[in-house]
Amino acid sequence: MSRSVEVEVLTKQGCHLCEEAMAVAREVCAEFSVPVLERDITDDAELLASFAEEIPVLRIDGQVKDFWRIDPHRLRRLLREASSAS
Repeated sequence: MSRSVEVEVLTKQGCHLCEEAMAVAREVCAEFSVPVLERDITDDAELLASFAEEIPVLRIDGQVKDFWRIDPHRLRRLLREASSAS
């Protein structure tokens, strides 16, 4: 990858969609050698208020890109785009 990309998945304990999203994110990000940060929204009142009904949430470089389900093909495209952005 030509530049560093930050990938974050907002989750909540006990959420089966969050577990699935993290598995997809880890697998795809490993292909790009990009680490994935998992962040539990219950640890942050602002995140909880903003995303309680949309988790899991995929953020790339701080911007929301997906929620509920993460499509691996879309994530690959997003990572390619983010890595080539100036």
